[in-house]
Amino acid sequence: MNLAGAVSPSQTAQYLRTLPAIRERCGRIHELAKNGQLQYFDYHPEKEVDVAKFCISLMKRDYGDQFADINPHGRWRHLDAGIERVQPLIAKWAAHPTNPPDLKEEARRTIDLFVVSVLLDAGAGSAWKYVEESTGFTFTRSEGLGVASVHMFESGLFSSDPNQPYRVDASGLEKVTAEKTATAMQVSESNPMVGIEGRAALLFNLGKALRASPQFFGKEGRPGNLIDFLETQSKEENGARVVPIAPLWSALVDGLNPIWPSRFSLGGISLGDVWPCPSLGASIPNPAEGDDFVPFHKLTMWLTYSLVEVLQKILNWRIDGLEDMTGLPEYRNGGLLVDLGVLTLKPDSLPKDPQSGLPHAVPSHPAIVEWRAMTVIELDRIADLIRSQLGLTPSKLTLAQVLEGATWKGGREIAKLKRPETAGPPIEIESDGTVF
Repeated sequence: MNLAGAVSPSQTAQYLRTLPAIRERCGRIHELAKNGQLQYFDYHPEKEVDVAKFCISLMKRDYGDQFADINPHGRWRHLDAGIERVQPLIAKWAAHPTNPPDLKEEARRTIDLFVVSVLLDAGAGSAWKYVEESTGFTFTRSEGLGVASVHMFESGLFSSDPNQPYRVDASGLEKVTAEKTATAMQVSESNPMVGIEGRAALLFNLGKALRASPQFFGKEGRPGNLIDFLETQSKEENGARVVPIAPLWSALVDGLNPIWPSRFSLGGISLGDVWPCPSLGASIPNPAEGDDFVPFHKLTMWLTYSLVEVLQKILNWRIDGLEDMTGLPEYRNGGLLVDLGVLTLKPDSLPKDPQSGLPHAVPSHPAIVEWRAMTVIELDRIADLIRSQLGLTPSKLTLAQVLEGATWKGGREIAKLKRPETAGPPIEIESDGTVF
């Protein structure tokens, strides 16, 4: 029995799976950094202005002063790499001579596509590429994974019904294997991909998760059935449907929890992308179980950003509470901070790869946890600096737009300048295809 006011491990676990917990725990790491108490990094806040300046230069180069034209960060961009693919696909469905889908079914199909595509979007490594047969275009990294996922979806790979290829359902996913995934992604000895087994396992486990949560995904276990769940959580306001972000987040965090590899759990609850941080634990007198854990939920956040865009663009729904969402703690945003000197690794704190000469670590390493936590808070700070220099409010330049037009792109571009051979991050992550 708990003492009055004591928090049980399962209560802590539930908290660590909420949106506000991400900023709160990452904010604690940031406070430690300001006091020089991180184990692996030194923090140089005076360099933030250089990051903002670099980001603004990219925004002006690509958008002039039309910052409202910056799309939100989401999987849609990658699926449209080189040419548009999402809208033409929707137009193709709408033009069906006998059975065109209504708006909700268009949104369900698009969500089906986006969910599998996001789950396949973890670092593929620098050697892999995807050649699109219809255009002859060659893509790598996130764009390659995105374009490949569109063609996998169109081929009916994820559907159990040959008469309805444009869908994802539990029975279809449970037939996906590493071999089928590798073939569809053109993986070979000469075209290797990092984490192909991990990706296939994610898809197989997605099928089981969808089937286990009919309250979110319906009896056939279809991601797109989220539409129907969210409608029950919404309200009509001045003729528009308004959906809070919280039920979408909880449906994704709770409904998809079984897909993540089991790393850490509290009170019998698997935590997903949540990791212990020794520097945080050391700062807490008499820490309770879970007090040193830092949540990120990066793929869930990326998925949420991606699905919000579908709900807004196809259904014209208004999503409330978007300010609770955070920037993505992944290697492009984080790499920008390291490459421009906001964060510097303490000397000899990580081993160096003998070939690249770069520091490297597994995702669970405390250095990577510190790096990612700092990235979450720094993205807020950089966004504020950019807005202040451009005279814009958060509603005129959202965090999702900053991620798309500035920091993620900036991380990629500075990596190309500094490491032209690989364009990889300044700290190498030994990915298994399920975190980054």
